[in-house]
Amino acid sequence: MKKIRKRSNAPIFWGLFGAGGMLSALFGPALVFITGIAVPLGILLPQDTMSYPKVLAFVQNFFGKGFIFAVISLFMWFAVHRTYHSLHEFGIHAGMGAKLLCYGSAFIATVISGVVLLKIGF
Repeated sequence: MKKIRKRSNAPIFWGLFGAGGMLSALFGPALVFITGIAVPLGILLPQDTMSYPKVLAFVQNFFGKGFIFAVISLFMWFAVHRTYHSLHEFGIHAGMGAKLLCYGSAFIATVISGVVLLKIGF
């Protein structure tokens, strides 16, 4: 007798979690150093590195938009996935409402960041 398996959406969320975790591990410390330490203190980079015209030019570039979108959306998916599964470690076995709240907020943040980046223009 053949057993029918129920389809799961878990691989989608685990993929987004994995991509966000990898991206945050590779680029997170560098982004914190550049935007929080190097540019404000003038270490290794001139203070006008993050000036409005330069950042606007970066955001209007196709690759800049893609990088910013990936950072915002994948960091968000990584964070909400960790938050949702950390609830179990604290003894809170949240149901479908917590899942919708967590993953829904990541989805909304992804859509909003995409819309805002597209409105900035090329």
